[in-house]
Amino acid sequence: MSVRELVVLGTASQVPTRRRNHNGYVLRWDGEGLLFDPGEGTQRQMLRAGVAAHDLTRLCVTHFHGDHSLGLAGVIQRINLDRVPHPVTAHYPASGRRFFDRLRYATAYRETVELREEPISGDGTLAVTAAFTLQARRLSHPVEAYGYRLVEPDGRRMLPERLAAHGITGPDVGRIQREGELRGVTLDEVSEPRPGQRFAFVMDTRLCDGVYELAEGCDMLVIESTFLDAEAELAEEYGHLTAGQAASVAVEAGVRHLVLTHFSQRYDDPAEFVRQARAAGYTGELTVAEDLVRVPMPRRRRPPAPPGPRRTGAPPPYR
Repeated sequence: MSVRELVVLGTASQVPTRRRNHNGYVLRWDGEGLLFDPGEGTQRQMLRAGVAAHDLTRLCVTHFHGDHSLGLAGVIQRINLDRVPHPVTAHYPASGRRFFDRLRYATAYRETVELREEPISGDGTLAVTAAFTLQARRLSHPVEAYGYRLVEPDGRRMLPERLAAHGITGPDVGRIQREGELRGVTLDEVSEPRPGQRFAFVMDTRLCDGVYELAEGCDMLVIESTFLDAEAELAEEYGHLTAGQAASVAVEAGVRHLVLTHFSQRYDDPAEFVRQARAAGYTGELTVAEDLVRVPMPRRRRPPAPPGPRRTGAPPPYR
């Protein structure tokens, strides 16, 4: 059975606390495992969360500040120590290549795994697989930073009752999916649209176009919420977001599940982040992230129902 979930390894910002490790997030998406921003202690948090090195297929770094990247050295060495049997791809800002090289070869070890480096040099598509397209957008931070967006292709959901009505069973189900028609029955007659899921990961940044582009229409948005709204000026100065700003982005972008994270050590009451996100008008599913929690992707969106018959002179349906 395919699994789609976010495994939170750490939720602190620059300074870890007794309850919050430095950053680290694993997106499990069917057979892929994307590790975002491995800060210090990521190896141990992976162990505690039940995430193995073999689960990882991509390393995605938003920028080269220590709380987002100092765990790379240990993770890369662990991948090689465990002899992960598949290639692992690393995405990171091209301007930080020297930092990546230093972390990759911080100490001596035996390389046993193919680590493919694919630095990011601008907005665009990083990878296209059968399961998703991975994209990057530039953010606004004192050092070059990028957010990531994963988009699943739209598909079709087969409808058993319609298949049965047309006598389509067994291998014929796969045949009509591949060919689009079988014995005069079209794919549209026995299926319905299945909107692809969307996920975005937005770390250290001020409000900017990239934030909104990444968040647009997402089923899940993982976004930094370093400060509460009273420190909005401080957030702007250091290139961060407040809880209210992050929630406002989610409202405008139509996000279904908002995950707030990357909290300053000055705060110890998660409920205040909830209050400010709700005060900003966000009414969807909301998670204030804690270390080692698992957050499942929301159920798929249902396709819009076709419009019913309208009586002459009746007012148009409310939209």
